[in-house]
Amino acid sequence: MVWPLNDPRREPLESRPRPRPMFQSYAPDQLVLPMDLQELIPSRHVVRVVNSAIDGIPEATFEAPYVGGGRPPYHPKMLTKVIVYAYTQRLYSSRQIAKALREQVPFMWLAARQTPDFRTINRLRGERLKTLIDRIFSEVLQQLIAAGYAKLENYFGDGTKIEANANRYTFV
Repeated sequence: MVWPLNDPRREPLESRPRPRPMFQSYAPDQLVLPMDLQELIPSRHVVRVVNSAIDGIPEATFEAPYVGGGRPPYHPKMLTKVIVYAYTQRLYSSRQIAKALREQVPFMWLAARQTPDFRTINRLRGERLKTLIDRIFSEVLQQLIAAGYAKLENYFGDGTKIEANANRYTFV
């Protein structure tokens, strides 16, 4: 029998037995499989495109600025992949790139979970690959065009001049 809502014979909600809430399992200390980060990245993700484009560049290109000896550095191909992918994600600061290497799955996969610090990233950009970076970017662009990811049909350069705040007659 259905009782009206304002009937005193109706059993109050507080006295009814409530079912126990069910949650998804949560065990942060437990090992979770798969441990391969590659399974977490979609097949057409831009990080895979960057990875294959940089892998197409010969090893000798990256070895030229290094003389050998001393402590082994991070592989320059891995660091170049990280930098190129960071630029596609609008990350330009070496500190932000180093933070992304610790926190974001595509960066972790690209770097094989290695975590170079911001000084290493900055040193690679500023010293080691300074003379080669233009050549590397042009080779990556050529590979992207050949694979059909990029087209140079409509390329526009912006020549806007903006007045600086420091001096009203100075244009930047």
